[in-house]
Amino acid sequence: MIDKTALHSNHLKHGAKMGEFAGYDMPLYYELGVMKEHEWVRESCGLFDVSHMGQAMIEGPGTLDFVHKIVPSDFSKLPEGQTKYTVLTNEQGGIIDDLMITHAGPDHYHLVINAGCKYKDMDWIKKHLPSSLKFTYFEDWALLALQGPKAEEVLKSVVGMDAADMPYMAMRPFEDMFVSRLGYTGEDGFEIAVHNDKAPALFEKLLAHPAVKPIGLAARDSLRLEMGYALYGHDIDDKTSPVEASMNWILSKERDGYFGSARIRKEQAEGPSKKFVGIKLLEPGVAREGAEIRNGSDQKIGGLTGGGFSPTLKASIGQGYVTPDLAAVGTKLFVNVRGKNIAAEVVRLPHVAAKTKSAKKKEAA
Repeated sequence: MIDKTALHSNHLKHGAKMGEFAGYDMPLYYELGVMKEHEWVRESCGLFDVSHMGQAMIEGPGTLDFVHKIVPSDFSKLPEGQTKYTVLTNEQGGIIDDLMITHAGPDHYHLVINAGCKYKDMDWIKKHLPSSLKFTYFEDWALLALQGPKAEEVLKSVVGMDAADMPYMAMRPFEDMFVSRLGYTGEDGFEIAVHNDKAPALFEKLLAHPAVKPIGLAARDSLRLEMGYALYGHDIDDKTSPVEASMNWILSKERDGYFGSARIRKEQAEGPSKKFVGIKLLEPGVAREGAEIRNGSDQKIGGLTGGGFSPTLKASIGQGYVTPDLAAVGTKLFVNVRGKNIAAEVVRLPHVAAKTKSAKKKEAA
């Protein structure tokens, strides 16, 4: 049986083309179409339903120690109200899932986990959870993502929240909502957690603003691909380590003792057997997930885990794994598309510059 979010009737009302995703009947695109929805988010403000994601809380004395057992990142200095991107690792150092964790208060850590992995993730967490801690899953809360350069303006105009001084990767309570300044598009934006019974009205209220249009999951995927963000089950899985996935930046430099730390430390010291990189085609063609990456001798040296046409760059882009000796930016390769080798090169990720709050601050400096 396919599940529905609290906004299902809203999507039908606005003419969404629906499809199954992670066990939910979700909007793939609306009347604008995928390309224009993508461009609208980059230029104005898009509204996504991401209520299929899992929201949970771990709380109790010693919660930080437990968090440090299940993830390889360091949360010891994270201020209350701030969020970090990290991964759950297994005993072999593979990635169970990637997720957002917020320091929500003393001995309280809030989690947002992927829709397709949420029950697996929760089972893993509860399996290792000390009896002194409490785990709560908020199945009656929706999650709306407001993304784009006009998101801050829309939030203030429609919701009444002035977020001008709210930093990137921060969560703040506002009235009966929890608002986080983050997203999956590379644009400035917010994710709004609200109870299911209030979500439909909020969705319509936001859409009434002239800068806002509803955006489906297809454009969400092309937006995240331009940013080089990893998609679980495609770019990363339970056999991939954070080092292989080029996620060294999330790893604690000092702390050990988390699941899989032995493998991860070894790969940091000696190097991984493969490395996650960005790829850009230099000739006409569109490369998609599963396409082989080959060297000049026509030998397979990797494969694309994601790929497609970039509406922003007007070029075919992708990402995947190659051997470390071919991972340097500028390395010339080939991507085999339908039996034809198309010239390509390794490029720096993200493919498109981020416009998040932190990125804007850096530009101003």
